[in-house]
This record gives sequence, C-alpha cells and structure tokens, in this order.
Amino acid sequence: MNYRITTDSTCDLPKQFYLDRDIKIIGLSFLLDGQEYKEGFDLKISSKEFYDQLRAGKQSSTMQVNTFEFTEFIEPFLAAGEDVLHIAFSSGLSGTYDSCRRGAEELALKYPDRKLIVVDSLAASMGEGLLTYYADKNRQSGMSLEDNAAWLENNKLHLCHWFTVNDLMHLHRGGRVSKTSAIMGSILGIKPVLHVDDEGHLILMSKVRGRGAAIDALVNKLKETANENIADQMIFISHGDCLDEANLLADKLRNTVGVKNIMISDIGAVIGSHSGPGTIAMFFLGKQR
Repeated sequence: MNYRITTDSTCDLPKQFYLDRDIKIIGLSFLLDGQEYKEGFDLKISSKEFYDQLRAGKQSSTMQVNTFEFTEFIEPFLAAGEDVLHIAFSSGLSGTYDSCRRGAEELALKYPDRKLIVVDSLAASMGEGLLTYYADKNRQSGMSLEDNAAWLENNKLHLCHWFTVNDLMHLHRGGRVSKTSAIMGSILGIKPVLHVDDEGHLILMSKVRGRGAAIDALVNKLKETANENIADQMIFISHGDCLDEANLLADKLRNTVGVKNIMISDIGAVIGSHSGPGTIAMFFLGKQR
C-alpha cells in the first residue's frame, strides 16, 4: 500500500530491520556524563560503551521528542505526497506521543490532502518494535493505513512485556522502587519481574531470588499469558548488554514452549538509561497484558 510507516528509536530494533523495510525512525535524546547524544543510525557511542559507563557509576537522563522535532521529521514525507502511519513510544512512559499528536494536528492543517495517523503504542523497547513489526506485515499484505491503525489499536493491549533487571538501583532512580527496597534487594540477590500495564506504565509484579529464577519466571509468564499459537509467533527479546543470558532465555523458550521465531536485539540507551545493564525483556502477543 502507498503509505509509509515511521516510529521512534525506542523500538530497539536492529538497524537492518529498518533498512530492509524502509522504516524511518526519529531519535530520542539522552544526556550521559554531561554530553548529549541522539539515538539513531549514527549514534557516536556503542551499546557496550554506554552500559560500561553506567556500570562505572555514570548516570544518564533522557529527553522526549518535542513537537518541532516531530514535524521536521514527518513533513518531508507528506511534502513528497506520502501518507504516514507513525507508531509512538508509550504515553505512560514519555511525553513523546503527546508531542507527536500535536505535531500531527499542525501538519494536518498544512497538508489537508495527506493522511497522518499517530498511534500511541503503550509499549516500550521491542514491545513497540513488535507492534511495528506487525504494522509492516499488515502493510505488506495490502492493509490500508486506516485499517492498519485500527488493527494496532485493537491489538496493542494484547502485546505482552515481561522483563527483569539486574540492579534495582536503576529502578529506584526512576521512581519504581524505594531506596530501601533497592538496597536490600541488592544485598539479598532479589530480582524483580515486571511488565508494562494497559496504561503503558512499568509495574512490579513479583520478586524472585537469583538471576536464574528470574529468567525461569519470564518463561513461566509466557506460558501463563501467551496465545495458544505461541510456538508459531515471532518472539522478541531485548537485553542490556547481557547477550549470553538473552540467548539462554531464547533457548528455554525453544526447548520448553517450542517457539521457532525469535529476534534478539540490544536495549538502546534511552530505555537502558532507566532499566540499566543486565536487563532482559521478552515480548509476544497474549490473551492480555
């Protein structure tokens, strides 16, 4: 169909995914040790360098996309006669969606003959990426822009996010757990299991002791909540510079559930600023979030 799909850098998908499908992304920015960076294909810091700096005690803060940045990003497509479906970072975690919505309203006045729909993914990292994956499949199958946007709205609350982090202090800095819980959890080896709820917020669901138990808990959550066709689904796994453990989770999914299709990718700096090194996340379609 003759329309373009765009999204945010917070999808955390591999560069080749976007290139193969001609999907353009708008980068969110982050500030690390006093230096500002913008996510994108030309990011001047590698994933490993970023996480090594976090491990060394550096802190990173993030900035949402503003309305001007969004209109500057989208306008060339509209001016070239293209319609656009934009999938935005969760409104429960960032003001980026609201900036995109306002920008779309401005552009609608300037380009009344073009179509621009912005979808609040209510998702993060490769959860947003998985929604983008399905949007592209829908487009390739011939689904119209309007029907595709409706499909995303109807299915986004079935997009499950389950993840665990290695260091509770990063969640504390993001306001997810108290400092006392973070310190005690670190001492006792407590690993939280979290998900993203229907409003797109991060929610602490349970705590287990030890990294292996946390990975097993992710597998069990998939068994509990996934659709019946889970073995045939595409499963996304993202990680904060812990590829070996991401591969371990993938192997467990293959061996215990029979999953065939898995994509693994790095968690980018914007998401990683809040989740920290050692995060492992899993995304799939389920009966409910």
